[in-house]
Amino acid sequence: MPLKRGVKMEVIEFLIDEEATMLEAMQQLDSVAKKVLFITRNGCFVASITDGDIRRWILKKGNLDTKVRKIANYNPKYLLEEDKIKAKEFMKKHSIEALPILDKNNNILSVVLWNDEEVEPQRILEVPVIIMAGGLGKRLYPYTKILPKPLIPIGEIPIVEHIMNRFNRYGGDQFYLVVNHKKNMIKAYFNEIEKAYKVDYIDEDKPLGTGGGLSLLKGKINSTFILSNCDILIEEDYEKIYNYHKKEKNLITMVCSLKNIKIPYGVIEISETGEIESMKEKPEMSFFTNTGMYIVEPKIIEELEEDTAIGFPDIIEQYKAKGEKIGIYPISENSWMDMGQLDEMEEMRRRLENE
Repeated sequence: MPLKRGVKMEVIEFLIDEEATMLEAMQQLDSVAKKVLFITRNGCFVASITDGDIRRWILKKGNLDTKVRKIANYNPKYLLEEDKIKAKEFMKKHSIEALPILDKNNNILSVVLWNDEEVEPQRILEVPVIIMAGGLGKRLYPYTKILPKPLIPIGEIPIVEHIMNRFNRYGGDQFYLVVNHKKNMIKAYFNEIEKAYKVDYIDEDKPLGTGGGLSLLKGKINSTFILSNCDILIEEDYEKIYNYHKKEKNLITMVCSLKNIKIPYGVIEISETGEIESMKEKPEMSFFTNTGMYIVEPKIIEELEEDTAIGFPDIIEQYKAKGEKIGIYPISENSWMDMGQLDEMEEMRRRLENE
């Protein structure tokens, strides 16, 4: 889309045409990383759309091929160029991170962004975090021949410390590590470093799976808690996820990431008579997948059978079959990093190398 005269080049990444799809908007929000896009019609600013707008659409089972104009806010916040000096006060009042500055013809001249230090509110999320850190990490061999998976370094610090630091930024200061494989190395590491949080170790004498190990916390957890695998990073607002879980009164809320996969072949659909019904050349598939992070009610721990191996997804299936409320919180593909495979681990390192 051509820029109007006077529009700075960096503004273009915030702009999306109202005929674009929800999927295209999600992908663009990933690259902008400011949680808002400004919608244009014939190059002029007409509306805005946020990651929250799209999330609510997804949770209503809205189609990702729908045009953004379907849910856009056509009464968006903005300031005219002569009022730009009031931008920070205006943004603080309306709790927005990015504000378009317009000329009298509704052309965007610039976008005012909050400085991260200024906009970041104090976050108090006093929720215990349980991290399943006892696995063998076979998919990351030969690294895990020497180190337990939680201690594999990503940049200057181990993956599990990255995870804990992110929760700590939101106020999390109580962590439980369910440990088994090379557990003494994990304990030694956290006993030696300076940290702004408390770590308790739950010894798993035999492998109990990503769910069974929770039974070892009976009597220790009596509140809503966060459960996380030890090889993932979620770049999202944890407080929003927690508040959504409580608002919906879910027993479990699974954090799910959008994945986009392009099939590198032509896909043929065949009719019942053996004829070609349709052909799609290198189609793209979009779906949501489990990230390995959950918000969970303590009832799960209380009702777990002791000393029994089970995966947490299997626990979810059991409660779902009983009619319990299991929800999802959708996030974008770029908000989830997973080092479960060697190539994914290298990608995580690349993204975190400057931290």
